[in-house]
Parts: sequence; C-alpha cells; structure tokens
Amino acid sequence: MKLRLTALKPRNPLVVPAAQRKAGEHRKSRSAERQQQKAALSKSLRES
Repeated sequence: MKLRLTALKPRNPLVVPAAQRKAGEHRKSRSAERQQQKAALSKSLRES
C-alpha cells in the first residue's frame, strides 16, 4: 500500500516573514503602556 499525499496549495510568500516580525498595529506593548502609567503616577505623587 502506497501513501499518497496531495500537493498543498501555494501560499503567499510574504505572509510568513510578516507574521514572524509580529507585523500589526503600530502601538506600544501593554507592558510599555503599564510602565508609562506607573511612571506618570509616581511623578504626580512626587509633585503633590
């Protein structure tokens, strides 16, 4: 008995590199936003 594999459909060659670069929204990460909020809070507490 021979095993037959059907050929996969061709894929867009540009999608894989984009996915590996984490392409997407141009925004800060959640941790960066959290750090910025923490710094703003400590700054406001120092000023008051």
